[in-house]
Amino acid sequence: MPNASDLATPTPTAPATGRPDDSAGERFDRRLGLAKAGLGVVAIVLALMVPWLAPDAFILSVAVVIASYAAFAVGWNFVGGFTGYISLGHASYSGLGGYAVALLTTHTGINPWVALVLGAVVVALLAVPIGIASLRVRGASFVIVSIALVLILLLVFQSWASVTGGSEGLRVPRPFDSSVLRPEQHTRFYFLFLVLIGIALLVWWLIDRSQFGAGLKAIREDEDKAEALGVPTFRYKLVVFVISAFFTSLAGGLYALWFGNLDPVFQFSILTGSYMVLMSLFGGIRSLVGPVVGAVVVGYAMEVFKAQYGDSQFHLVALGLLLAVVVLFMPEGVVPALLGLVHRLRPAATSIREESAAELLERNRAIDAERRANNEASTEREAVDDPRHATTGKGRS
Repeated sequence: MPNASDLATPTPTAPATGRPDDSAGERFDRRLGLAKAGLGVVAIVLALMVPWLAPDAFILSVAVVIASYAAFAVGWNFVGGFTGYISLGHASYSGLGGYAVALLTTHTGINPWVALVLGAVVVALLAVPIGIASLRVRGASFVIVSIALVLILLLVFQSWASVTGGSEGLRVPRPFDSSVLRPEQHTRFYFLFLVLIGIALLVWWLIDRSQFGAGLKAIREDEDKAEALGVPTFRYKLVVFVISAFFTSLAGGLYALWFGNLDPVFQFSILTGSYMVLMSLFGGIRSLVGPVVGAVVVGYAMEVFKAQYGDSQFHLVALGLLLAVVVLFMPEGVVPALLGLVHRLRPAATSIREESAAELLERNRAIDAERRANNEASTEREAVDDPRHATTGKGRS
């Protein structure tokens, strides 16, 4: 027979178990993930099509310069993004990478691509004692040490003219033969920079999701607390510092092979290190693709300003104003700010999930069935425990 709960007319909605209902938010997250993936695919396709979209060789050369900026910014972001240490002297490692390639190919005659990797390894080894000395200080002191390093290298490479060419510059042998025209070289180097950026981003992504990355982010948030919790802060900082120097020197060596000439004033310029910081801060140093986005926007703006205003320093004023706007209104960078704005549109989870009439009826039936089963089981246990009760029950029946 149907019981009372089956005959009762259920209310349209009623509170269920008190669990938060975030189905709308989950759907939003899935759509946002698909949108990110789609945007990433579109960005990759557009980046790969740049050599064919460029109307002339000059625009293609600008694309190579922007790609080199992106490689520098991603290399810098290993230190800035993970530890929060701001280095204005990272041009030291890009310059050393460029000169290492030039000197190795000129004086030893080895393959330029072998020289590129070997030079980056040498710079990474040199970064070990530099990191041991510089990472013992923090904040403004670290910034001053990084600036001092790049100024020392500038003086050394200007004065050591017999080896480095001094202010007259040092010619870098071309990695391709004379049959490869300049536009084709732009295309090849553009794709080489894209490969370098992809490898650096992959390494950054792997570190970000590792225990090593968790320790680095703990250092970034509060180094003293991280050390108190047992994180080997100095060792972690030194390792990521060397990784950053390695990728930055690779970018510097690749740029030297493309440009073909090295000048100490340009290679060891504080301005170059400042560009790395600006691009990373603009895009977002805690974001994987933030430095790439910042390099594209800031690098394109720099080239436009240079084309419009020539040798004037107006582009520096414009970049300074741009940095001030970002720091004041988007201190985390453009990419995190946009993601935060999108997440504000995410539907909030309701505190109690509402239940339909059919769900309520089904739940009540399940509860009644469970109660009947419990009552029958209880009656059977009583019959087994009390044989007289069972005999009396038989007599009555």
